[in-house]
Amino acid sequence: MAEDNEDWGEQALCRTADPDELFVEGAAQHRAKALCAGCPVRLECLSFALDNRIEQGIWGGATERDRRALLRCRPTVASWRSLLEAARAEHDQRAEAVDDYTAGLTAAG
Repeated sequence: MAEDNEDWGEQALCRTADPDELFVEGAAQHRAKALCAGCPVRLECLSFALDNRIEQGIWGGATERDRRALLRCRPTVASWRSLLEAARAEHDQRAEAVDDYTAGLTAAG
């Protein structure tokens, strides 16, 4: 995860992509979203777009429609970055617990 709020864009996989490929409509959005799949700053990108109410383009693997739906579902979120970072930390913690559990089963079996 990028530590500095301003520097995350330098780590984005799309930084060298043609911007016209990221601001597309219809089926072309699937190709643009695929670029985001393995991006190390996907969370930062998505939260930037949500926090700044960016309406155009693919940001963090989300289309305009995806982002509008998130904003409608949670209209009171003050910081999407904080919310998404907390959700990622919880997910990572749960995944680690599952890994520990399965490792214990493997060692016992």
